[in-house]
Amino acid sequence: MQRFFIMKDIQLNKQDVLQRFLRYVAIDTQSAENSATFPSTAGQLTLANLLAAELQQMGMSEVKVDKNGYVYATLPANTEKALPVLAFFAHLDTTPDVSGKDVQPRVIEAYDGEDVSLNKTTTLSVKDNKELANYKGQTLIVTDGTTCLGADDKAGVAAIMSAMHYMINHPQQPHGKVKVVFTPDEEIGCGTDRFDVKSFGADFAVTIDGGPIGEVQYENFNAEKVEIIVHGKTIHPGDAKDKMIDAVRIGAYLVNRIPTRMCPDKVSGKTGFIYVCDFVADTAKARLNLLLRDFEESGIQQKRALLQQSVAKARQQFGCEIDITFTPQYKNMATIIKRSYSAYFALLRSAMKKQGVKAVIKPIRGGTDGARLTEMGLGCPNLFAGGHNFHSIYEYVPLESIVKSAEVIVRTCQELVKKRGVLPRFWS
Repeated sequence: MQRFFIMKDIQLNKQDVLQRFLRYVAIDTQSAENSATFPSTAGQLTLANLLAAELQQMGMSEVKVDKNGYVYATLPANTEKALPVLAFFAHLDTTPDVSGKDVQPRVIEAYDGEDVSLNKTTTLSVKDNKELANYKGQTLIVTDGTTCLGADDKAGVAAIMSAMHYMINHPQQPHGKVKVVFTPDEEIGCGTDRFDVKSFGADFAVTIDGGPIGEVQYENFNAEKVEIIVHGKTIHPGDAKDKMIDAVRIGAYLVNRIPTRMCPDKVSGKTGFIYVCDFVADTAKARLNLLLRDFEESGIQQKRALLQQSVAKARQQFGCEIDITFTPQYKNMATIIKRSYSAYFALLRSAMKKQGVKAVIKPIRGGTDGARLTEMGLGCPNLFAGGHNFHSIYEYVPLESIVKSAEVIVRTCQELVKKRGVLPRFWS
């Protein structure tokens, strides 16, 4: 009979985690908004196949990369006791906003707490990044100042891979069935578009896609995207009186009707915004792409109404045709998590505490695959992966934060066994 025991101290090999992370960020997986393929870029499949090979080599079961680029793997239970199935998700792609090609990470051992020169003209300064002081003495991984790093979300990928490797190599520690999924195109809002929750077979999931160490999140924005198309009328400007309809000017009018207090650079905390992320125009046609974000559905409705009113006034004032289209993206998962998954969330927080990580519960000013998964029927809060300054050339991650994320994954699986599948019936 095999003897099981719960480890009091879980410590992963830092160098193993580091080498995984560096291996993954070397692959360009930047997603593309207007691609006709799924995944949107070939590099994501390159990483998907690499991860599948590593998962098979380490001894995971049911490893596959499906036709859509999703990577699946299962760690079978090593105890006969019936336990809920846990799943851990991270995404393959990096942001379209900043280049992810030829990433040249620099590893700074025993960071001294001072400014970091990324290249001759670019500095990661303590003045602008006060949280750097928290990582003095740790191993810092930074960019060369020309690309993103890819910690969003390859730090999460490395944490999950390292956790599975650890669990396979410590079979004396009991755990239930654990599933792993790596999704494509999360950064362009498509990470769960072709994922089948009903056939997946998990009871609870966690995305490892959060920021600094300690972050754990069950609340996110409600989100919609908006497209406004202004149809103008061209004519020679010398003969334009009462004939020309200038779509550029009408588009600018619509932008200017958005109150400054609703712009993303003026809000924080739990205040939503309207973001004009793209405005392309000439006299004949203007196209505006906007994002609506709010933690309350009523806030989304108010912002939607404001835009509809502005469009109606522009039609009347300028005598032009304007099309406006609203497309829902994802919803706030808070209500569902509190109602149906509070015990699992408490389990996750317990695992963090056991690993010496203070939980910092804060709303996500954005969205994750977890928001969509929760809406689709699989409760999925978000856990830190450790990175800072996502979607920028100033992105960095402390190695110790990735390691701690991996340890929390392992501890979560063990906590479920320790509680013998009987989860606490409380919200905390």
